[in-house]
Amino acid sequence: MSTDSDLPLPNFDQTQEMMPQVPLPVDDGPVAQKTAGDLEQMFDVPVNVSAVLGRTRMAVGELMQLGPGRVLELDRKVGEAIDIFVNDRLVARGEVVLVEDKLGVTMTEIIKPER
Repeated sequence: MSTDSDLPLPNFDQTQEMMPQVPLPVDDGPVAQKTAGDLEQMFDVPVNVSAVLGRTRMAVGELMQLGPGRVLELDRKVGEAIDIFVNDRLVARGEVVLVEDKLGVTMTEIIKPER
């Protein structure tokens, strides 16, 4: 009958060489709690938000002939995620929803900027 003390222990010296060294964060003392009020000066900054359902190309003559009820073929299929832009920068993807007879957009994926 064997006990836990009879089990061989792994050699941790070898695995530490393979793991990347990550610096530990420096403790600068207590951190003040942030609130929405801290961003109050940003509340009046205008931004342009666009939800792009799809795109198409057409000649100016075709554009001038568009009228009510005309169907445009877009480069996306029904049910595909739409792109959400803030100030012409892609920030998220989402889907169109209907809320009390109005169209809306719900974000399903946040796009992280490439640096």
